[in-house]
Amino acid sequence: MAQLNKNLQHLFTIAQKPARIGIGLMSGTSLDGLDIALCQFTGSGLQTQCELLQFMTIPYQDFFKSEVRSVFSRRQVDLEKVCLLNDFIGNYHAELVLQALGQWAIDTADVDFIASHGQTIYHAPKRLHRQEGYPNASLQIGDGDHIAVKTGILTISDFRQKQMAAGGEGAPLALYGDVLLGSKAGEDRILINIGGISNLTYLPVNGDMSKVLCSDIGPGNTLIDVFSRNYFNKAFDEDSAIAFSGEVNEGLLNSLLKHPFFGEKPPKTTGPELFNEEYVRKAQERSGTSHIDPKDIIATLSAFTAKAIADFTRAYLPKGAKMFVSGGGAKNPFVMQYLEKRLYRTTIADTAALGINPDAKEAILFALLGNEALAGEPLVVGDNPSVLMGKFSFAE
Repeated sequence: MAQLNKNLQHLFTIAQKPARIGIGLMSGTSLDGLDIALCQFTGSGLQTQCELLQFMTIPYQDFFKSEVRSVFSRRQVDLEKVCLLNDFIGNYHAELVLQALGQWAIDTADVDFIASHGQTIYHAPKRLHRQEGYPNASLQIGDGDHIAVKTGILTISDFRQKQMAAGGEGAPLALYGDVLLGSKAGEDRILINIGGISNLTYLPVNGDMSKVLCSDIGPGNTLIDVFSRNYFNKAFDEDSAIAFSGEVNEGLLNSLLKHPFFGEKPPKTTGPELFNEEYVRKAQERSGTSHIDPKDIIATLSAFTAKAIADFTRAYLPKGAKMFVSGGGAKNPFVMQYLEKRLYRTTIADTAALGINPDAKEAILFALLGNEALAGEPLVVGDNPSVLMGKFSFAE
């Protein structure tokens, strides 16, 4: 009988190990930096046990941010730049992984796999592009082969494509990890991640997988960050200092919330392709608020993020569920206080209460998807595509 080639044998060996060491990489739309989570996994599926061994975020340089923003969420871009960035980001992320492993004094030979989300540059579900004959689509760049060759570590990447090929919108993929790590019998739970975009997973008290709901909600930090840069030359509104110094403009807030997206039933996805600077400018024109104080704009955009979450929660989720928050928005006092006032019957904490580092959560979830690709089986959760995701890139 023919022998497996060494790459396939390597996959088989890793899949059969009692415990696997994997790195999850997450680079979000806020472009803060690369989240790197070193995890140990035993088991798979609903028997998965995950331990976060190390975590760090390595901030991106301004040059890198500028290059990505030149192609990010734009309908017309320099195609050569997209091509160059695909390979450049793969190499760059590999360098950052090697930097992290060096700081942790961990040898690459001790890591079984890297699971890389890549850098989203455009998200185009049918509900957004509305072009007849074209499917849901999403593009993440940062080539997995470059990561694998440069680090010498098996790399799994491009997770969203399989989910879309099976009928999904490619987001939010937090569903699968939230179910595996966040469910608890006897407790209704809502796991919310407030990154560039806000998304949540509802985990029902009785563990009924057909009742699990995972959906994008609306903007997270993306608009707050954009206007903090534009008006105050700040990457983000640290400690909500700007928002607290302004006042929420109800006219602008109501105009921002009038998009049909908010009336569509979940699950649904969105991105900065919709919720961007132009979206805010048009809302200001409609509401006659084009010349309000920039501090009031930041306060109103912060309220926009929080009210969209609160409205969604009240409309679709049971009262009394416990809410656990992760992502940069979990550190935004204005957003969190607004949520607590609007959802006063809901217990709200960050995911540290579940033993999940709120900063590391998304990177952990992609490491978990990598573990599933190696050793798991497709998970049936409601009407969501039941697939294993990720493409394999070998180091040799």
